[in-house]
Amino acid sequence: MTPSRDIAGLIEIMAQLRTPVTGCPWDLEQDFASIAPYTIEEAYEVADAIVRHDLGDLCDELGDLLLQVVFHARMAEEQNAFAFGDVVEAITRKMIRRHPHVFADKDGNLTPGHVKGVWERIKAEEKAERAARRGVDVPPPSSLLASVKAGQPALSQAMELQTKASSVGFDWNDPRAVLAKIREEADEIEAALDRGDQSEVAAETGDLMFALVNLARHVKADPELALRGTNAKFERRFGYIERALAAKGSSLQDASLEQMDALWNEAKGAE
Repeated sequence: MTPSRDIAGLIEIMAQLRTPVTGCPWDLEQDFASIAPYTIEEAYEVADAIVRHDLGDLCDELGDLLLQVVFHARMAEEQNAFAFGDVVEAITRKMIRRHPHVFADKDGNLTPGHVKGVWERIKAEEKAERAARRGVDVPPPSSLLASVKAGQPALSQAMELQTKASSVGFDWNDPRAVLAKIREEADEIEAALDRGDQSEVAAETGDLMFALVNLARHVKADPELALRGTNAKFERRFGYIERALAAKGSSLQDASLEQMDALWNEAKGAE
């Protein structure tokens, strides 16, 4: 089989990989649950390529993410649930419905705020329709936070929970108050360490991370991007340590913590 720009070629490749006896043993033993972590990983790889402004990598990573969609659709088709074409039709219908100001014969001069309002209303209608197809009633939201999706990354979930709570005034008015909360959480971690309570240490660490996300929100910093920036900085400085040791004929294994810390400070000073 030769590579093709036609999505049908990719769908056929996945069908062959999933064909019993002649297909790939690894692909054949997968199911929705086992593939889900790879789907999430590929989405992160897309985001990473965007952060690095690497359009070549972005092209490759989007292909990897598309493969995940084809994989899930193929497994669903094998169960006579739906096929790739149904996925495309569903999202096409959804996008047309959610943009009446673009695709319907209506006034298209809407503000971004109006567009968001229409989007949320139509999403609620779609949710009710899905529930009706399943034969269940849609209960009214039991909490202001009920719409926050639990399956998203924890940093994003924390931001959304805090933003929702802030909308009704449950929030600090000054980032310095959040700093005080961070210090309080750090003190509680120290107290838990003194007691030797590992489960409490873990819980208090989670509280500290939640408070840090709150600080990022107050100073209008995206916590995910901020942490990615720090990760990149750590890699640069650690790489400096490795190169400096190698230039001296040494290695990480041979160096003391004091030597590595001194080189870290050199890297920090150079930046």
